[in-house]
Amino acid sequence: MPQLLQNLKKVKVAFTLCMLPIGLLAQLSLSPFFGNHMVVQRNRPIHFWGKGQPQTTVVLKLGNTTKETTVEKDSTWSLYLKRHKASSEPMGLLIVNGGKRIEINNIMVGDVWLCIGQSNMEWPMEREMYFKNANGFAGDSLLRFYNPTYAGKNIYNKIFVDSIASQLTPEGFYRGNWQECDSTSVNTMSAVGYYFGKTIMDTEAVPIGLIHLAIGGAPIETFIDRKSFLRNPRFKNKVKGNWLDNDELPVWVRERGRQNVGGAKNVPQDNLGPNHAFKPGFAYEAGVRPLMKMPIRGIVWYQGESNAQELDRVEEYGELQEMMVKAYRRQWKDPDMPFLWAQLSSIDTVHYKSRFWPEFRNEQRKLLDRIQNSGMAVTSDIGARHDVHPINKKAVGERLARWALSTVYGHDEVPSGPLPKKAKYKNGNIIVTFRYGKGLTTSDGEAPRGFSLDGKSPILAFIDERDRIVIPSPQKPKKLYYAWKPWTDANLVNAGQLPASTFKVSVK
Repeated sequence: MPQLLQNLKKVKVAFTLCMLPIGLLAQLSLSPFFGNHMVVQRNRPIHFWGKGQPQTTVVLKLGNTTKETTVEKDSTWSLYLKRHKASSEPMGLLIVNGGKRIEINNIMVGDVWLCIGQSNMEWPMEREMYFKNANGFAGDSLLRFYNPTYAGKNIYNKIFVDSIASQLTPEGFYRGNWQECDSTSVNTMSAVGYYFGKTIMDTEAVPIGLIHLAIGGAPIETFIDRKSFLRNPRFKNKVKGNWLDNDELPVWVRERGRQNVGGAKNVPQDNLGPNHAFKPGFAYEAGVRPLMKMPIRGIVWYQGESNAQELDRVEEYGELQEMMVKAYRRQWKDPDMPFLWAQLSSIDTVHYKSRFWPEFRNEQRKLLDRIQNSGMAVTSDIGARHDVHPINKKAVGERLARWALSTVYGHDEVPSGPLPKKAKYKNGNIIVTFRYGKGLTTSDGEAPRGFSLDGKSPILAFIDERDRIVIPSPQKPKKLYYAWKPWTDANLVNAGQLPASTFKVSVK
């Protein structure tokens, strides 16, 4: 009988626990994004959030600052701390709730940049052109990475096994932690991100945190939230029906999706079909949206190859990127958040479907006038003729950093190579003027190459003493083209040896 009573008591306790609201069983936790070696954004309120026991007190101490709050009924808690100036002095974080405690060490205050895009942003330092010649990374401890891996990385042309499929949820997709930059951790870091962050760190002398969420092959659609699609009459059908069969999405992207999850079992899914890194809105939900509670300095974007293979996708890209930037700024409550991107490089059409790349690069260029507080690094001069992955990421990262140093940090820095202002026909000549055209010259000392009136046939061009391009023409053409080939040898640069962008402009 005593044993029976004891067993009944155990059943009663177990039943009581099962009947309690889930929140009452919650243990103290912190968003998985936070961790040792992280960087928090300077000059902005510092935000921490997580879960705990409802209706109990959470006490948080960061450095010499202590603050507390009450856990909500749904077990969530959130605390904002005062702004901090940049500091390379490591701080510790202590959080206490209900007898539980969490400690995080070596936190610094500086600038946090989000690096997103596809494989050219993901391209790791260990495969970069200048990596072997680098003089070690011991002096880069102020540079910190949040560089997670993701479900399905580097798995091509085959179905995901169950262990991968089970990770295709917003909560399970990215997995990683913060790291200090050293000779080991740097190997897998985004090379573009590294050179971008190091250039700013060396110039500003502040800690730099790089959050890297790029996905090889990813289209722009996966980084945009579904509500933004639905609000836009032009794009609402991108989030209608099974994405694997949606003709509004890039063909190659859907082919890869079908290879990975088209016939897979046990893949999480919803009304848009099975989850996948390329599914509209998925990378946004898994990686970008959770970060929007945290202030950052800005965003660096290198994406486009997956959206540049079909003319319909090329022609819509500018509006898609503009929509994405507006949504990010609105959702981060930062209307002036800097947004910088890399223009596509150049590549031949022999082994790659790149016939629309000139048009795509031009669409990217035109976004500079449509997106305020933005910048674009030209990369067409450092492309690889038969490889979609040029290995000179140092130039890309440093060119992006020039935009940041000039427009974000206020340095007297020329941010870009020549960008066309206008083309005017006068006295039998087409005269082209440029922004950032001071010291107009060519990269090889030869006559300017890359100009045409039809996008195909080269024409003679000269540089005059006023840093203008002069092109003799017996008649006034409608358009003037520059670098209008997938693989271009166009050679116009400014005094800083920064290359001119691909362009197509009307001749007035």
